[in-house]
Amino acid sequence: MNYHFITIEGNIGAGKTTLAHLLSKEYNARLILEQFGDNPFLSKFYENPKQFGFPLELFFMAERYKQLKELIHTKDLFHSVTIADYLFTKCLLFAKVNLPEVEFRLYQKLFDIIYQQLVQPDIVIYLHAPVSKLQINIRKRNRHYEQLIKDSYLFRIQEAYTNYIKQHNVKTIYIDASNADFLGNKKHLQVVMDALEKDYDDGQHYFVLP
Repeated sequence: MNYHFITIEGNIGAGKTTLAHLLSKEYNARLILEQFGDNPFLSKFYENPKQFGFPLELFFMAERYKQLKELIHTKDLFHSVTIADYLFTKCLLFAKVNLPEVEFRLYQKLFDIIYQQLVQPDIVIYLHAPVSKLQINIRKRNRHYEQLIKDSYLFRIQEAYTNYIKQHNVKTIYIDASNADFLGNKKHLQVVMDALEKDYDDGQHYFVLP
């Protein structure tokens, strides 16, 4: 394994956490999962985005920072690889979509201070799936507050991710997850594992699942 800190990203319902669990078992990796369910503003945000957008994003940023800063201060003697199911920059991408301009500028100042203190991943695995597939996955996992998510919101999040990856030339394994079934199809997981055995230049490197 050439990568010691791997981050999995993608839109809501793309399969990030499922893939993170599977890869952590394969590589005996330390696993960092986003604790989104602990955010007291999440269900309120989907009901009233304008009122609860700012506290929602502040809470998420604080919790993500709390988790990721431990990578700086702690060494795990039993795991040489760490896998996370989110990228800290996710904070900024969602805030750009969810906050009005004035609030976003304040949020970005806080983000810039915190971002410099964190370890960045060696590589990002990005799962790209069409919005229709995301909605199927969202309905399947049946979190009550997510059932209110509109296609238009998912499109905006999707666009934020793809623009960021392209503009910042992030070293990315870009997976077409249109038909992804990492739990039920071992070949799909193997594609990702084979991709992780290679060295890459910065930028996007595309893989299609069989």
